[in-house]
Amino acid sequence: MFRVGLTGGIASGKTTVCRYFTELGIDVFDADDIARELVQIDTLCYQQIVGQFGSSFLLSDRSLDRPQLRALIFSDAQAKQSLEAILHPVIHAELVAKSALSQSAYCILAIPLLAESKIVYPLNHVLVIKTSPELQLQRLCKRDGFSTETAQAMINQQSSSADKAAIANDIIHNNLGLDTLKDQACRLHQHYLQLAKQAAVVAS
Repeated sequence: MFRVGLTGGIASGKTTVCRYFTELGIDVFDADDIARELVQIDTLCYQQIVGQFGSSFLLSDRSLDRPQLRALIFSDAQAKQSLEAILHPVIHAELVAKSALSQSAYCILAIPLLAESKIVYPLNHVLVIKTSPELQLQRLCKRDGFSTETAQAMINQQSSSADKAAIANDIIHNNLGLDTLKDQACRLHQHYLQLAKQAAVVAS
């Protein structure tokens, strides 16, 4: 299976690009979706998180207070490392297992923290979604209702645009509207179809 790792900064447009690939018939496996599944009530990861951070991070229905936990990890580097130590190895295993069962011509592994991860993923190619710092800040504030200061602090905790570009085989620029964004995804889709075919021939 030819695996393309898709990553980018927060509010860069990763979800929209993933949707375009899904519409093109490509399987997309999203680390964020897996993370949400892993922290459902009474799962192993849920129990480990509650053990690590305490019941004050639970809502009245016993589900995790995700906004409160997110606020903590963006303000406390040690808390962030603790949460990642619980979730990231399991997310990695799930992504690898799910992608191994993919039936599409190639598949996308959406991994927001790929540039920061110390875990090596079995990827054939890396696609980075990039947007301007101004648009990124604007989108994050509008999407999640954060103040400018909070949103900027969240952006600053992630790896730099240069660090992400350093691991990229391809870059999609998300600055010029949805039509241009979709056109870039469609062009790369054709490129990845060819790469996947070539990889299959070599493997055989």
